[in-house]
Amino acid sequence: MAVPCLARHLPVTVKMAAPLARAVRRPVVGRFFSTAVVLCKRVPPLGPMPNQQFEGQDVESLEKYRSFLRYYRTAEKEEKKSQWWKTYRQFQQEEEDTNKEKADIGFPHFTPHNAKTAQARKQVQRENRRNPELERAARLRTLRIPLDEVRAEWERTTGRLHVQRVAEHYGVFKDLFGDATFVPSVTLGVHFNKGDEMLMPVYHGNLVTPTEASAPPDVTFEAEEGSLWTLLLTNPDGHLRETDSEYVHWLMGNIPGNQVHSGEQICHYFPPFPAKGTGYHRHIFILFKQDRHIDFKDELRPNPCHSLKLRTFKTVDFYRKYEESLTPAGLAFFQCAWDDSVSQVYHQLLNMREPVFEYECPPKYHPKQIKYPHAKPLRYLDRYRDSEEPTYGIY
Repeated sequence: MAVPCLARHLPVTVKMAAPLARAVRRPVVGRFFSTAVVLCKRVPPLGPMPNQQFEGQDVESLEKYRSFLRYYRTAEKEEKKSQWWKTYRQFQQEEEDTNKEKADIGFPHFTPHNAKTAQARKQVQRENRRNPELERAARLRTLRIPLDEVRAEWERTTGRLHVQRVAEHYGVFKDLFGDATFVPSVTLGVHFNKGDEMLMPVYHGNLVTPTEASAPPDVTFEAEEGSLWTLLLTNPDGHLRETDSEYVHWLMGNIPGNQVHSGEQICHYFPPFPAKGTGYHRHIFILFKQDRHIDFKDELRPNPCHSLKLRTFKTVDFYRKYEESLTPAGLAFFQCAWDDSVSQVYHQLLNMREPVFEYECPPKYHPKQIKYPHAKPLRYLDRYRDSEEPTYGIY
């Protein structure tokens, strides 16, 4: 019998990297306006639900198949019927069609052989088990694991592929480069200075508050002497007017070696400003390697640039314009949600009222009430009562 899959019938009209937080319903006071957005809408089914003809009937009074063969023939007959819903196989096939092979726009990369890697790791494990000094240190709880060496080995072997997989999960390549992808060949280290010698690192999807990211970060990476680089920080989730556009927060070009602050400042750093009620925004660092010196005069923004219109940006258009000289090489990103510092950014830097979004729950859909509900819980009647007082509190 066909198995329905109704997930595709719940459209989502707002694209976010993480679930949106519920906004607190209270009077809003201050220099901002509020609006409402509906994230999803539950609608009545487009046709009869599966097994709807059996609802409300006594199970014992229904006709039995009495043999597996009769059941199998009935299931085959039902499977050949066209249904208004997507079956599990159709849903899987649609997902496979969306996972088509993408163009690799990065540098050539080495894919380690899984069998050889696993064999080498097993050999190391066997040697460690035979080492009496390691066994004694582990038993006495004095064993120290060199985490820096572990991370270096991970970055050298499979770390780059893991980063690419995480970025695909968060939709980074899809929203920035469309049908293209790349394997980060350069490890990008990003740290925000929190003061008191405290640093907030940026990995691949960790949470960073707007307060922590209020100042430009320290960016480190390994680079050959004489090489040129371009560093981009963009937000694909925060544009207030255009769905497919981004806001550029930082753009540095013609960076000599790994001296980021010695490069050409195309657009100065601007702190994150995720609107209240819109959940988590992805802020993505992309490091490009340049083949030659590039003239970015068409991309220059005024300093200071506090105009959202001038900061409107599309990574895919920027890359297509300079693709003959730019190759993406590094990737890091963090997620950011609203806090109190965002209000100051809107009022003092952008000089505009702060947008506030609230989540409006759509009315829940309930099927037609059955006069004599069979084997239904007592709370079943609460779905069709106007009062919010529960049924079990009446009797």
